[in-house]
Amino acid sequence: MTNDLLLLWLTALPLMASPGPATLSLAGVGTAYGFRRGLPYWAGIVLGTWAILVLVASGATALILAEPALVVLLTVAAAAYILYLAFKIATAPVGSRKAGDETAPAFAPGLILALANPKAYAAIGAVFTSHTLIAGDAFADAAAKIAALGLAVVVFATVWLAFGSVFSRFLADPTLGRIVNIAFAAMLLVSVAFAVIGM
Repeated sequence: MTNDLLLLWLTALPLMASPGPATLSLAGVGTAYGFRRGLPYWAGIVLGTWAILVLVASGATALILAEPALVVLLTVAAAAYILYLAFKIATAPVGSRKAGDETAPAFAPGLILALANPKAYAAIGAVFTSHTLIAGDAFADAAAKIAALGLAVVVFATVWLAFGSVFSRFLADPTLGRIVNIAFAAMLLVSVAFAVIGM
């Protein structure tokens, strides 16, 4: 089982930890607001992704993805929020920040983005269905994969938020800080373009 678990995590790494709407938004929030102020948003992303794990395990995702109108609705909802988030990140205070400069994205927006992120359904579905941890017991296998991938979600989300917050510590120069915030916002916009093209 140890080898199967390692293979599961190795498969999850490029599919679930790669740049996409949720991961790039975490990095952008970390850059614009810092690690601690980004934690409520991080919690929303993590909980929403765990919910997708449960949907995948229960087979409900197949029903969602089989309905083109729902896929379009999810993609449009995610794209709309990412556009808003890109604006918030690009215009966030830079340089020397005070604790109350501007409200960082909260738990609910992170949860909504995670649940509306079409990349998450596809990536988690691919990882979940391509591996078996406990042969001969579908329920135990599903529970083990939910636990293993749930841990991976926490690690990946934390790394992306921390990655962004590392930039925030070195961006005392307002011009450089603005450039980095705009760069993260632009990457989010590119992720929206790919999501819309893939509809």
